[in-house]
Order: sequence, then C-alpha cells, then structure tokens
Amino acid sequence: MYYPRKIEEQLKKNLHSEQALIVTGMRRIGKTTILRELYKAVPDNKIWFDFENPLDIKYFEDIDYNDIYQNIVQKGNLNAQRRVYVFIDEVQRYPEISKIVKYLIDHYKIKFVLTGSASYYLKNLFPESLAGRKIIFEMYPLDFEEFLVFKKENKERYQKIKNKKNITELDYELYDMYYKEFVEWGGFPEVVLTNDNNAKHQRLEDIFGSYYQQEVVNLADYRKGHKVRDLIMLLAARVGSQLDLVKLSQELQIQRTTVYSYLAFLQDTYFIHLVSKLSSSIDREVSGTQKVYFCDNGILKVMARVSAGQLLENAVYNQLKTKGRMSYFRKKSGAEIDFILDKKTAYEVKRTASPVDVHSLVRIQRLAKLKKSFVVSQQYVNTEKGGVVFGQFL
Repeated sequence: MYYPRKIEEQLKKNLHSEQALIVTGMRRIGKTTILRELYKAVPDNKIWFDFENPLDIKYFEDIDYNDIYQNIVQKGNLNAQRRVYVFIDEVQRYPEISKIVKYLIDHYKIKFVLTGSASYYLKNLFPESLAGRKIIFEMYPLDFEEFLVFKKENKERYQKIKNKKNITELDYELYDMYYKEFVEWGGFPEVVLTNDNNAKHQRLEDIFGSYYQQEVVNLADYRKGHKVRDLIMLLAARVGSQLDLVKLSQELQIQRTTVYSYLAFLQDTYFIHLVSKLSSSIDREVSGTQKVYFCDNGILKVMARVSAGQLLENAVYNQLKTKGRMSYFRKKSGAEIDFILDKKTAYEVKRTASPVDVHSLVRIQRLAKLKKSFVVSQQYVNTEKGGVVFGQFL
C-alpha cells in the first residue's frame, strides 16, 4: 500500500518544468517509492534507470553525450519530437551523470528526475555549473503528521485539532499513544509499519548497517571507518549537548581536524544535525559551540542508551528543523533556550511543563530579544494561560 508524503505535492508541481528534479536524503526514507509515484504520474514518453544496476549505467558511458541521448531514446522507444522524461534512482553511483544532465538539458527536450542517497555526494555531483538547471528537494524520515497517515489515522481530524487555540485533554489523549511511539521509534517508514518492537529494533539496526556500509565504507572510503563508527556512538550519548571537540579527539585518539571532517561528513549525509549557538545579539550566531541531534529517534535509540528527555528533545528538533533555521541560546549565567527558530521564536522542551517553566522562558526570551516563546510539553497540562504547545501538535 502506498502512503503519500508531503514532499510529493511540491515535486508534482515541478514535474513538467525544465529543471532537473533531484531528491536527496538518508537511505531507506522512501526516495525510490516517491520516484515511482512520479514515474506513474507521467503518462508516456518516459524511461526508468536504476544506477545500482551496472547495466543501466552502461547506457550513459559513451564519450559523445549525443550518443547517450540516442541510447536513451532507443532503449525506451521514445518519441524524440516530444519531451523525454528520464527517471534515475541512486545517481551517486555514477559521478559523470552531472555533466551528462547539464549537456542534455541544454541541447534536447528532456526532463530528469533523480534520486541520490547523500547530500555529501550530490553537492559534488551537481556543482554550481548546474545553477538554474536543477531543483534539489531534501527528504527526511516521517514527521508526526505523516506518521499518523502511515498509521491510517484521520488526517483532517488531526489538522483540525492542531489548529485549535486551546487543546483539551481529550484532544491530547487521542494522539498521546501515537506520539509516545513516534518519540521512541522515530519515523523511518518501514519501522513505522512494523508492529513488533523486536522487529522494529532489527530494522533500525539494518538501516544503520546499510548507511554505514554504503556511505561510510563504500562511498567515503575512510581508511579508519571504525573511528567514524566510534564517533557516532559518542555523539549519540551526547545528543542535545554542546560538543567538546578536544574531548572527542582525545577519546577517539585522532586529530581535532579529523573530528571536524567526520562531523561534516555525518551532517552532509543527513545522519546528524549540528545546531549553532545564538549570541546575546539577535543577529549573530557563534560557531564552534554546537549541539548535536540525530536524524531519527529510532536510530538514536539503537546507537546508545539515552534518557527519555533526550529522546523528546531530539524528536522536537526534527519536528522544528523543516520550519526554518535553528539555533540555541545559552549564557554563562545559566540562562538557556533549547531551540530558537529563525532568530525569532524560542522553544524550551520539557517532559511535563509547569507555569514556572513558562515564566522562566518568557524572562530569557526578553533577555535574548526574541519575539515569541513556547514551552513544548510531552505530558498534558492546562494551557488556558498560553505559552505551552504539545509535541504532537507542533
């Protein structure tokens, strides 16, 4: 059974534009599935390639790019007088493809729709020379609304409740069980669709194994890949905390510059996210004092023993990150805010919010010169006085 993703609507709006569409993100989040849906949406004059199959890559190996176009047309028995639609899965397997895409877009009536498993490689594959010829869409594990769709929950009812000014305890209880599962096991589609917890755990281990083998070992080809693995384990235990690069380099027994390199790689392949500190000046962020979050709570859960508070904070980060630019606030005095969205809105995460938490956040919000603030609570509390939002209704 197919479950629609939010990104699908944006992709279909651009399906008949001249630019190449590129869908990137973590492995096993449904990129191939959505590519097949887009393929179905084009009635004819289309062709599919999977670059995990070396025989499909062979059609793109001619020195003369004009011959490649003829290869495509002949293989698919396509009408060259009309626009030709070319769908390619796993483009990072063949780096030469970026030059081919540019040339064919410039010289023929052709539309490319592509997927790739890692931003790290797509940034190198599709450089700025393709500016104006490509649109990149980043795909993530399911957000909570998509999670509910996969659970076959009523989407319209959820959206109606989410838009209410005051959430009642009955509203909250409708989704409490689902949100607890979302926070514990994350949003990888195959994990969401698995009911048995042991099977969920096994699938998550398999997802990490696939990422590690395909991205770290095969594509990055790090000579000390086990150091990347060990860094991931250390980061998982520190999720939601400021990173001390000196300590990390000492524990791993590698140079600090190497730690920087590994962190950049993990971030560019969507495995982790680094959040910078906002200074007391609202317009300036401070690098070098970053907090770390993981791409998905399920992956985090299988990587290390983390607290319920860490899992909640990681889930809230992933819910907020698609809404804008994220940072955090911390003063030497101890005043801090977990998340700041677009340098305007403060979010402090609590498993159970209290009026004291709301008042404290408002005070720090003013100190940081922010416009609005909300305490994000996992447990239900009375919200008549405002200032509290529940995780499942972010």
